[in-house]
Amino acid sequence: MITSQTLLLFSRLPLLTRRMERYVSSTFQRDDKNEEMKRNHEQMPRTGIETDAIHVGQEPERWPGHAVIPPISMATTFKQLEPGKPLLYEYSRCGNPTRQCLEECLASLEKAKYALTFSSGLGATTTLMFMLKSGDHIVSIDDVYGGTGRLFRRCMAQMGVESSFVDMSMDPSSIVNHLKPTTRLVWIETPTNPLLKLADIELISTLVHKYDPKIMVLVDNTFATSYYQRPLELGADLVLHSLTKYMNGHSDVVMGSLMMNSEELYKQLSFLQYAIGAVPSPFDCYLVNRGLKTLAVRMRQHMTSALRIAKYLEQHKYIERVIYPGLECHPQYELYKKQMSGFSGMISVYLKGDDVEKSKRFLKHLKLFTTAESLGGYESLIELPAIMTHASVPEEHRRQLGITDGLIRMSIGLEDVQDLLDDIEVSLQYAFLNTIEK
Repeated sequence: MITSQTLLLFSRLPLLTRRMERYVSSTFQRDDKNEEMKRNHEQMPRTGIETDAIHVGQEPERWPGHAVIPPISMATTFKQLEPGKPLLYEYSRCGNPTRQCLEECLASLEKAKYALTFSSGLGATTTLMFMLKSGDHIVSIDDVYGGTGRLFRRCMAQMGVESSFVDMSMDPSSIVNHLKPTTRLVWIETPTNPLLKLADIELISTLVHKYDPKIMVLVDNTFATSYYQRPLELGADLVLHSLTKYMNGHSDVVMGSLMMNSEELYKQLSFLQYAIGAVPSPFDCYLVNRGLKTLAVRMRQHMTSALRIAKYLEQHKYIERVIYPGLECHPQYELYKKQMSGFSGMISVYLKGDDVEKSKRFLKHLKLFTTAESLGGYESLIELPAIMTHASVPEEHRRQLGITDGLIRMSIGLEDVQDLLDDIEVSLQYAFLNTIEK
């Protein structure tokens, strides 16, 4: 159904197109002015992600006074030396110095040519959806983030876009059975939320592009981060991040991003972002830029602590099953070793008994873990997906996936790991206090 807002947007397309042409032109003018800097940079030895996170896009020579930390530009508009000829920036919805330095840094971490930042991860997803039209088809991994699934099922369906939800984990080659002439987007999330399934990015990308090179393959890389997995190098066309999570790492910003190597995709998405307006604030860009500086050290510690906790829970009498890609018992452990260089602090466990009241007692008794949605901050969080992050997923589909009342999702933070283990042990004992063991 075409809404009045959609008609209004299309009525303004000619004006927006002219403005966007000026914006894209000025963007590539900025690129031309930095061409010498880029050539010099390309001649440097390949740098590690830790170095890129600190230096790319952060050059003090770019700022008045050579500030070591990129300043926050809160300006909404910028002076033009001549009418209709902006120097570097025109209006902050289409470009901002603070946002640009963050996007350059993000692109370097993902080994991408381009990056765009958005007001949220779902803001990035929604902007991408405007590349689709009524009659188009999306193939999505079945265990997809609840917000993404809700957008596909309830919003895009109203616009005439069909979605198929497919298990891409155990038999990725079967994806070709779900592709259609109308398929425009394959949506991969790996590892998935909350069941931590893995999808073979390289194999799926190869099969999809062999079927139709025009189909976009997107990977939601939120759980792995650019530190442990880089999907563009494996054949994906687009990478999405909820920067809210590990990339920022401080639970104080809501933001999303899209990275790509295609100039055509970059131009299309730049226009759509300008037209729709899902842009982040300069201050939020500053915060994420700051968070990236410690990404590497944070991710290493998240993994160290999570792996220790996962191994402990694997042997616990009150735990039915532990899901963590870094454990050898994970059904896709070999793919994990091939595709990723490590994993984050996300652990999912099934308590014995599949009893929601028992699960609630466990969460309520924890002292260091905070019961809350989201993940990836320095503090440890815990939740019940069935009644929290994935409550919007239809119950029948939720149970088919394995999102039961006994499933607990943990985001292991940066606290002392022994303190976290003690907290878990005491709370498990409390949750099962009146249980008579068989």
